[in-house]
Amino acid sequence: MQITVTVNGTQHTAEVEPRLLLVHLLRDHLGLTGTHWGCDTSNCGTCVVWLDGTPVKSCTVLAVMADGHEVRTVEGLATADGLDPIQQAFSDHHGLQCGFCTPGMLMTGRWLLDHHPDPSEQQIREAISGQICRCTGYENIVRSVRAAAELSQAKGARA
Repeated sequence: MQITVTVNGTQHTAEVEPRLLLVHLLRDHLGLTGTHWGCDTSNCGTCVVWLDGTPVKSCTVLAVMADGHEVRTVEGLATADGLDPIQQAFSDHHGLQCGFCTPGMLMTGRWLLDHHPDPSEQQIREAISGQICRCTGYENIVRSVRAAAELSQAKGARA
């Protein structure tokens, strides 16, 4: 099947098998390897991307389901001005650890901050509860999302 998907603002047309998963379209066809492929069962959350602004686990979405829609990946977070506050905070507060869960955590954290600019620790923990980090007790990830909220608010105040 031929599909057309807008990924990080760029339109892509591809010929795909109907069974191809969105994660494989992104990684194997478009070369966007920032989206990680972990479990193929939606348990780990490393593959989270946004489909029309809503976080989805791309290992459970068929590429043909994205036809005519917009996808945003971790590569789409940074802007011409530099890193997104969530990326900067993860770097500054050691939320990266091994990095495998990081793309999904970043996409989930950015979505949370876009919808709840000043989230509580409980809201952060609930938002990331669909993702597995095998390196930490999530403390640095939670700390990073909180710091990103503060950084985003400070940038908004300067704008």
